[in-house]
Amino acid sequence: MGGGARELAGYLAALAGWVAGLAAAVLPQWRQSSYAGDAIITAVGLHEGLWMSCAAQSTGQVQCRLHDSLLSLEVHIQTCRALMVISLLLGFFGIIVSVVGMKCTKVGEEDPVTKSRIAVAGGILFVLSGLCTLAAVSLYATQVTYEFFSESTIPINARYEFGSALFVGWGAASLSMLGGSLLCCSCPAKERRGQQYHQQSQPSTAREYV
Repeated sequence: MGGGARELAGYLAALAGWVAGLAAAVLPQWRQSSYAGDAIITAVGLHEGLWMSCAAQSTGQVQCRLHDSLLSLEVHIQTCRALMVISLLLGFFGIIVSVVGMKCTKVGEEDPVTKSRIAVAGGILFVLSGLCTLAAVSLYATQVTYEFFSESTIPINARYEFGSALFVGWGAASLSMLGGSLLCCSCPAKERRGQQYHQQSQPSTAREYV
């Protein structure tokens, strides 16, 4: 795979990861009602996310309510919120920087070495964005797992388990880190060696003409 094709594939993968991360942050299905146990209750399904909680009736009606207070939320929810916001910001800047640095674009610098370095910077931003998403989703999943298996008077069919947003978040983190890694492979070593050789050959040529 050539350098330009690798950059384009990495950019598309990272862009898809950023969009999936945005969807994961907005979705309210970070945890959902568990249907494990003997007495299964299916009349109402509860879903909770970073920004709202929803109740789905068996008739298909869904009612959602935003979290009232930021300070009253649990620590892990506040931490996951912050990590997802940071991830989306890093990915947004990564999108802009990568467009400037890709070989297939005519935006910004014309020097191939400079463009390669900008593309690598965009790839680093995407990798950091993926790591933030991975940390947020894994932290939330760890808390859900701890509450599910902890000794409590709450019946098992009234507890929560992993929601679909967690799997979307894991996929988003994987795509972002994969795409960022491909962009980071835009190493300008060959262009740098060619430029240095060109710069070194110019003085010797000038002396020959003298």
